[in-house]
Amino acid sequence: MSLSGNPFDDFRALLPTMPEASESALAAVRARDLQLTKPPGSLGRLEEIVEWLAAWQAKEQPTVDRPTVVVFAGNHGVVAQGVSPYPSEVTRQMVANFSNGGAAVNQICGTFGAGLKVFEMALDIPTKDITQDAAMTEAECAATMGFGMEAITGADLIAPGEMGIGNTTTAAAVYHALYGGKAADWVGRGTGVDDAGLKRKIDAVERAIALHRDHLGDPFEALRRVGGREIAAIVGAILAARIERVPVVLDGYVVCAAAAILHALDPSSLDHCIAGHVSAEGAHADVLRRLGKKPLLDLGMRLGEGSGAALSIGVIQAALACWKGMATFESAGVTDKS
Repeated sequence: MSLSGNPFDDFRALLPTMPEASESALAAVRARDLQLTKPPGSLGRLEEIVEWLAAWQAKEQPTVDRPTVVVFAGNHGVVAQGVSPYPSEVTRQMVANFSNGGAAVNQICGTFGAGLKVFEMALDIPTKDITQDAAMTEAECAATMGFGMEAITGADLIAPGEMGIGNTTTAAAVYHALYGGKAADWVGRGTGVDDAGLKRKIDAVERAIALHRDHLGDPFEALRRVGGREIAAIVGAILAARIERVPVVLDGYVVCAAAAILHALDPSSLDHCIAGHVSAEGAHADVLRRLGKKPLLDLGMRLGEGSGAALSIGVIQAALACWKGMATFESAGVTDKS
């Protein structure tokens, strides 16, 4: 626990220590890019991706040798409010499916040679129902963020993902807490609720925000009161990645709720992150606009699991392969512009 008695203060203290982008690595990448057999800028965002990798890895020769999708799974007490057509036990069943290689994210990771790590976040003890109580205590939330910080070990690119029945409701509550507006602005259909279920989700988010309204000015308090364990763990993972100079690929609606917490604390805390895709869930496109992130892909996906971010790893690998493997004008004997 922090010496101040507030366990979140240890995380706040990390924000001013975050490393900045490496200007020397960025310059080296740009210098080589100008020598490649193509017109400058002709590969568009692929060129920007390599610059981003180099700047945040602080490597003049950036790598994507150990890309890893890190999925955190948690259960939510708010499911009791009828916000999902699926029961909470599906979370554990899907974790087993990940372990057995049967989920979509397994196939995507296999296609691109990405690692996949899955962490269960006390699935037998759901967070408290946010319409009735804070989801987590301060100590529990801080410990969960700390756990997430340890999960990025060994990767040179991470894509956080999540699994948790009811977590589009908690993500919507986080957005409503941070950005205001109406609950209906942030609530989507998640795993496919019908119209009645959508009304229950909106009502649950409205009641949660009304209950916790006086405490939502602090993003960490918003996280622990209306968020969930998987969101808290992703907050920790994104923060640790910045400290360790590991670039991050953001996934969809729920993962970006974690990113939004850090952004509310310090907008520069997401400078090492890129948006893998825009989800069809809820107001994700609006969230990305607020975070200042332009997605790499827009495929109408809303699965979660880190699947959209995992798919974008292939684009990132291709960008780096072009930069590393293309011939220069000199080596290819191609006349450069005069």
